[in-house]
Amino acid sequence: MSQDATAAPETGRKLSARRRREIVAVLLFSGGPIFESSIPLSVFGIDRQDAGVPRYRLLVCAGEDSPLRTTGGLELSAPYGLEALARAGTVVVPAWRSITQPPPSAALDALRRAHEEGARIVGLCTGAFVLAAAGLLDGRPATTHWMYAPTLAKRYPSVHVDPRELFVDDGDVLTSAGTAAGIDLCLHVVRTDHGADAANALARRLVVPPRRNGGQERYLDRSLPEEIGADPLAEVVAWALEHLHEQFDVEILAARAYMSRRTFDRRFRSLTGSAPLQWLITQRVLQAQRLLETSDYSVDEVAGRCGFRSPVALRGHFRRQLGSSPAAYRAAYRARRPQTGPPERGERATTAAAAITAVGGVSGAMGLPGSVGPAGSAGPAGSVTPAGPTGAKSLGEAGRPDTDPYAPRSPDQGGRAPGRPVLPGQRERPVG
Repeated sequence: MSQDATAAPETGRKLSARRRREIVAVLLFSGGPIFESSIPLSVFGIDRQDAGVPRYRLLVCAGEDSPLRTTGGLELSAPYGLEALARAGTVVVPAWRSITQPPPSAALDALRRAHEEGARIVGLCTGAFVLAAAGLLDGRPATTHWMYAPTLAKRYPSVHVDPRELFVDDGDVLTSAGTAAGIDLCLHVVRTDHGADAANALARRLVVPPRRNGGQERYLDRSLPEEIGADPLAEVVAWALEHLHEQFDVEILAARAYMSRRTFDRRFRSLTGSAPLQWLITQRVLQAQRLLETSDYSVDEVAGRCGFRSPVALRGHFRRQLGSSPAAYRAAYRARRPQTGPPERGERATTAAAAITAVGGVSGAMGLPGSVGPAGSAGPAGSVTPAGPTGAKSLGEAGRPDTDPYAPRSPDQGGRAPGRPVLPGQRERPVG
């Protein structure tokens, strides 16, 4: 079938006559990280037809004057310029060199033109900032590396930033989280274009799972966005982190900030990209994770020390965010990381003070479960958006991998491989 004026994948929009669906343009900038830059080059630029992977035609384009200097001081010379974007059915922006710098206006104009002509636009990691600067994410759901999600949400308030997801497919505009999530999204593009068999064959060649379940939650930390450091609200946030063991709600935080609840909610979201209730619940769950990993408190005791009104509330929020019960999480964690002796009772992995002072660079999604999105089930402490991080491959006691992404799975075991332990944070929700 001719590729002229074909529908752009998953959008129902038409490609202009000069664009071809099989042509993928990768837009590179000076100062970009070389790993993220190489992901689309490897996925779309290598002929793997012998493995059953349909071939794309790759155009590597410079978003500004060459040569382009990458991390490590390497210099690249792209064979094409911005004019080549006019032929592409898909345009990939792997990463942007600095979230504090505006992208070149000529590159933004080229991206807008490509989108208007029906091209699919893909932003990997901080490439989402380039798409947002071009206005392509206005009113849309999007994600980026969890560390930069609050900054993206604050700088572009019309973008519905969700730091939980590995990638977000909104039809003609797609975004991914950091580094390895770029591989997940590129595999998703291949799956969308050519089906599961082609994507699975490519995943085998890349030696990666064809799909990863869950999202970014297991990578979130308690550090604060750099922008909040000088704001009066920082004192309230610091107090909340130091007093997670107490039962308080957002009304208490608003009172400490001498604000109405409505004003506090608006101010908190503008600074962090998250609703305060979502942030507070996630901080309590993260604290519960640490206590389950580093202490021998019972689940009931952990609930009390994390400010949950009951163990039932802890179990509900814990399962919704991490995909397993607190007891199962602790058992799996200790099975994978055997300890030489019992942990000291009540030992804490980190303190709130350390979490606030150990902020490096522009960091911290503040452990957000999501800056926007529909609320999930309500518990005694409020509502939270459901999500679930992926389990990571690790080595067991004998030094052997205890997970196999290609192991056969049976429905009677909930989609898990026979004999495979439930990993911390594992969920069965498909990402694709």
